[in-house]
Amino acid sequence: MLEKATVEKHEKNQKQHVPLSLEKPHKKGPSIVKIMIYAFLILLAIVCFIPFLMMIVNATRSNEEILTGFQLLPGTSLVENYQTMMSYINIWAGFKNSLIISVLVTVLSGYFSALTAYGFAFYTFKGKNFLFVFMLIMMMVPGQLGLIGFYELSKNLGILDTYIPLIVPAIASPFVVFFLRQYIQTTLHPSLIEASRIDGASEFKIFHTVAIPIMMPAIATMSIFTFIGSWNNYIVPLVVLFSPEKYTLPVLMGFLKGSQVAQNLGSMYLGIAISVVPIMVAFLFLSKYIVNSISAGSIKE
Repeated sequence: MLEKATVEKHEKNQKQHVPLSLEKPHKKGPSIVKIMIYAFLILLAIVCFIPFLMMIVNATRSNEEILTGFQLLPGTSLVENYQTMMSYINIWAGFKNSLIISVLVTVLSGYFSALTAYGFAFYTFKGKNFLFVFMLIMMMVPGQLGLIGFYELSKNLGILDTYIPLIVPAIASPFVVFFLRQYIQTTLHPSLIEASRIDGASEFKIFHTVAIPIMMPAIATMSIFTFIGSWNNYIVPLVVLFSPEKYTLPVLMGFLKGSQVAQNLGSMYLGIAISVVPIMVAFLFLSKYIVNSISAGSIKE
């Protein structure tokens, strides 16, 4: 009986003294530092959104209302501003031209830059290092320096006043090639390529079925900047295009700013708002790939 009582007492003491490691952890709320960081990020997002809100609201207000100061409530002059703007320029024709050029440049640049980066990363050929260094040097040369020579070349080839000078040269993007090469070297192991070759896959099939899916986050990231750069391109379309019906949206907006309609601030704000919409839509759908491409090479399996 004494032994039984001793055992029961020992078990009771064990139940009372539960180790701290076995106790259920207490749920802690968000720390003060985390709350301050989130509050700062929310405030920063609001500050970044204010210029877009001002642009949209002022597009619906008259010139006199805009000069009185900013208001959160939209005005009633949207139709009048639109009619004034359309009386000077056909903004939808420029919108269509810019969209065609930007989409073609983005798709072709993404594909051929990925193909070039794949070749630089996994193939060995004569002059490879020289070509790569030459490409890096070309990244440092401003494109405006060769504008006169580019105009003369386009004139001799007979491609002025067409979209060819705006699409074909933009396909060769040194920065996109450099970025994709650095990306694929950290994400695609050469053993996958060797395994595909052993299975009998052709080189182009390996590129399309193995390399392209792995490179998609980086391609999408670069596509955002390529689309924005092509959409906002002003100087080259101004030099090589002569027909008003072929003008891109930035060129038309430049003419709008230099015309009498520039005195109507509401029409100017409306034209700018229309020109910004595709950029915001492209960034909205592709921005998630930026985080994926940045963090892809930072995790080891």
